[in-house]
Amino acid sequence: MASLYSCSLAPTIAFVAWLFLLLVGMSSAQLSTNFYSTSCPNVLSTIKSAVDSAVSNEARMGASLLRLHFHDCFVNGCDASVLLDDTANFTGEKTARPNNNSLRGFDVIDTIKTQVETLCARTVSCADILAVAARDSVVALGGPSWNVLLGRRDSTTASLSAANSNIPGPQLNLSALLTAFSNKNLNARDMVALSGSHTIGQAKCSSFRARLYNENNINSSFATSLRANCPSSGGNDNLSPLDTTSPTTFDNAYYKNLQSLKGLLHSDQQLFSGGSTNAQVNTYSSNSATFFTDFANAMVKMGNLSPLTGTSGQIRTNCRKTN
Repeated sequence: MASLYSCSLAPTIAFVAWLFLLLVGMSSAQLSTNFYSTSCPNVLSTIKSAVDSAVSNEARMGASLLRLHFHDCFVNGCDASVLLDDTANFTGEKTARPNNNSLRGFDVIDTIKTQVETLCARTVSCADILAVAARDSVVALGGPSWNVLLGRRDSTTASLSAANSNIPGPQLNLSALLTAFSNKNLNARDMVALSGSHTIGQAKCSSFRARLYNENNINSSFATSLRANCPSSGGNDNLSPLDTTSPTTFDNAYYKNLQSLKGLLHSDQQLFSGGSTNAQVNTYSSNSATFFTDFANAMVKMGNLSPLTGTSGQIRTNCRKTN
């Protein structure tokens, strides 16, 4: 009987053991809000102070730090790959078309990382710093707060090609935007909410010139006012606010601008162009609380894109290079 007993239960015991290991592995891959509560209890306040200082010095920096997190997560997950400088082994993401001479805030992240390393050496990842700095930037400019899930680790490589192909560009139509976000498991509601980040920040003339001179679904006086700073040729780097109403305040004016055909980028106005997202734009334009809630939820969802956890990746001591 002993022999029969051991033979019949062996597969079951093995399965239970396998299931336990699987569940442990799954749980270790999950992020949590209290990841540093013991190992680095003052990290959140340290990041917040640095972000508040940077945004106070230059309001635009809030949008730049938020954009860094977005451009990081859309390329192979939220792993701080966007921060890596080029090496002999790989070309980083900083010179990709969506990023080159456009992404900003690297120096602010460097400053935060130095402070955090002094506080708790080799403990807090650059990827987590990006996620927290994005939240704190939104709050600093009057937007909603949310509980940032933590526990990401940093990549040891980057991908120029993935940055070129995965980050949605300003020329995309609605269907392409929906596809780009769907590829990251973000739905239409997430996409419209996250696009509301364009209530802050600025864009270069080169990214909206074609809209000013070639498109009809644009407010004529709005277009005329912009052409002075964005001529049909030249002035590629001249900046205009994405939200001309309140460019340094995180609010729902972006959606009201879309209703008035005052979206700066082609991709902006696509959200209110007679398509499936019109109703959501109308909702957000009349109810900022709903926008804030949906934006916060979408940021948490985006921040959970393919994080490196457990023993994957590393905790970089310098965000610009691997250890």
